[in-house]
Amino acid sequence: MEKTVKEKKVEKKLNILVLAGGLSEEREVSLASARAVTESLIRQNHHVEVVDSADGRSLLDSDGKFLLEKDTDSVSKIALKSADTLALTESLSSVRYKDSDLIFLALHGGHGEDGTIQAVLDLAGMKYTGSGMLASATAMNKAFAKQLVRHENILTPDWLFLKNRELADIDRIADKIAKDFTLPVIIKPNNSGSTVGLTLVKKAADIPTALEMARKVTGEVLVEQYIKGREITASVIDGDPLPLVEIIPVNELYDYQCKYTKGKSQYICPAEIPEKTANKITTSAVEIYSAIGCDGLVRVDYIMDDRDDAYFLEVNTLPGMTELSLAPMAAKETGMDFDALVDKICRAALEK
Repeated sequence: MEKTVKEKKVEKKLNILVLAGGLSEEREVSLASARAVTESLIRQNHHVEVVDSADGRSLLDSDGKFLLEKDTDSVSKIALKSADTLALTESLSSVRYKDSDLIFLALHGGHGEDGTIQAVLDLAGMKYTGSGMLASATAMNKAFAKQLVRHENILTPDWLFLKNRELADIDRIADKIAKDFTLPVIIKPNNSGSTVGLTLVKKAADIPTALEMARKVTGEVLVEQYIKGREITASVIDGDPLPLVEIIPVNELYDYQCKYTKGKSQYICPAEIPEKTANKITTSAVEIYSAIGCDGLVRVDYIMDDRDDAYFLEVNTLPGMTELSLAPMAAKETGMDFDALVDKICRAALEK
C-alpha cells in the first residue's frame, strides 16, 4: 500500500477529556491505551483531563501521573469499583469538564464499547471519538454482528448463540454442542473482548467448564466452530483501509497473554498473504465498517485457513491504542505515526 500524504493536523488546541478504566474485564488495557493517548495529546499541546468512567473521578494525580489501584484478586489486576453512572453524568456536566471540546474514548469492552457511554454522551450533546451508539452496540454483540456479516455473503465460522436462561441446564447444552459441532470449538462471551473468558475446547468433557467461564463475564455465550489458521487483522479509519497485519502468537491462540505481553507474539505488517486474499479481506473489512455504520478507527479480525479462505471473527469499534496495538502498527506502515493517528481520530470525531 502506498504511503499516505501527510494530513493537516488540528490547529486549534483543544480541551480533551479522555474516558478510561470502567468496569469491564478489559480495564487494564483501557488504562494502558489512555496513558498512550494522553501522552500523545499532551505532545500535541492539547489540554487533557482523564476520567474513570466507573465513577467519574480523575485518573491523574497533581503531577499529571496516572493513579492505578492494584488488586491481585481482579482478573485485570487493577481494582474494579462499583459502577456509579450518576457520578459520571454529574462529572461530565460539571464546570471542570463541561467545556471539553471532545471526549476521547479510551475504553474497551463493557459499557464503554457497547453503546452505553455513547448514549450518555449523545444525551449530553458532547462530541466523542469512535462509532455511535447503534454501531457500537451492534459490533459488541458478536452473534448479531456475525449474522449481519453473513447476510453480506462474507465468510464467518458457524456459531450458536446462547442466552443466560438457556444456560440454566449446562449439561444439556453441552451435549447439544458436542452433537451439533465438530470439536474443537471456541466458547466465549458474546459481549466482551481481549479474549477474556474465551476457551478453545478440544474435549466434550471440557464444554461445561468453558460455558461457565464465558457465562460469568457477560451472561450471554457464543459457541463458534474453530477454524485453524493464520490470524489476520484489518484496520479501517474513516472508511479507508490500512495495511493488514498477521499475528503469530507463541501460544496456540492469540490470547490475553499474547496480546499484552511483549515477546509473546510476532507481527508482520503488511501481512505476507496472497494478493487476492488480501484484497478480499480489505474489501470485506470496509464493507463491514459501512454495514454496521462505524466511525473513526475500527479493527476487523479474521482467521485464514489453509485454503486461503478468510473467516470474519469480530469487529472492535474501540481498538487498543497501546505500544503493542495492531491499528497503530498498521497506520505506521502508511507513514502515519502514533501522534498523527491520534490526531486523525480526533479530527474525524470533530467533523462527524
